[in-house]
Amino acid sequence: MEKESVDFLAGLVEAISPSGFEAEAAGRWRKRTSAFAPEVTSDVHGNGIAVLNPAGRPRVMLAGHIDEIGYMITYIDKEGFLYFSAVGGIDLHLVPGHRVWIQTRQGRVLGVIGKKPIHVLESEERHKVVKIEQLWIDIGADSDEAAKKRVSIGDVAVPAAGFEVIHEAKVVGRGFDDKAGAFVVSETLRLLAQEKFSAAVYGVATVQEEIGLRGARTSAYGITPDVGLAVEVTFATDFPGMDKKQIGDISVGKGPVIARGPNINHIVFDLLVRTAEEEKIPYQIEGISRATGTDANVMQLNKTGVATGLVSVPLRYMHTSVEVLSLTDLELTTALLRGFILRLDASMSFVGQ
Repeated sequence: MEKESVDFLAGLVEAISPSGFEAEAAGRWRKRTSAFAPEVTSDVHGNGIAVLNPAGRPRVMLAGHIDEIGYMITYIDKEGFLYFSAVGGIDLHLVPGHRVWIQTRQGRVLGVIGKKPIHVLESEERHKVVKIEQLWIDIGADSDEAAKKRVSIGDVAVPAAGFEVIHEAKVVGRGFDDKAGAFVVSETLRLLAQEKFSAAVYGVATVQEEIGLRGARTSAYGITPDVGLAVEVTFATDFPGMDKKQIGDISVGKGPVIARGPNINHIVFDLLVRTAEEEKIPYQIEGISRATGTDANVMQLNKTGVATGLVSVPLRYMHTSVEVLSLTDLELTTALLRGFILRLDASMSFVGQ
């Protein structure tokens, strides 16, 4: 992968962007994508929207959400300790002991999430997951007055973990769910900007996915796509404890994952598979027998209906600060989406699936 692309991905990961507070990451996405997309805008919710060939047909929406899970400050006690609530699906097993970055009006503030030491826990407490109200953030303040000079109620925080290469193509970072998808959307537009194609392509870095698929719902309403592709991450099952019988056989480094199920238009699915085979792109299949819980869900139900697909990047340790994926999978996913769009033409019908 080109250095510029890797640097862009790292910048997205290191931006603070819990749901509803995506401005830093979305701004980086728009700035980078505007280098090759002549029309890049934002809407009232903060979705980043880039367009190629707006007069084309069919209208295609690529959606990768740019928000992440995190914390919100809800109370500051007299000693200057900060209490917080969850933004999205936090795993409370992992929260104690984190360093965090708090996004404030003055910039980032470093803090640590504290709890009682194991030495003073009651026996029964040692065998229970700590409740969120039993945790706090310590920013080194010695009073509420000192803390409030630096942090305000409603400020958000994320684990203070950035982007690093583990080995060869495998990388670790916080928030690959789903900054990896937003990255692939931008990369796909970068490649398509050098091509001629029939479709109108709307690449969207959607917001507030982690709290209800909100940005995809409103942006799809405005775009009115014929085809909607959600670009996501999905559970890899190539590490201990994962049940392949329940989730499927999905491995990091073996290519994009193409979803199949009631949330997916059969014609879109077949074209994605045909594209992968013709382009010799390795791919994996994921069967999802319900609504997928991704942006594909709300795109499918937009207005009178949209022909939707879901293409995902295999991810280990989702919703932790040490998510792991492969840069090769990102490149292959981008190649698949490029090839899919190049095969679309105005005469195609997605009716009668």
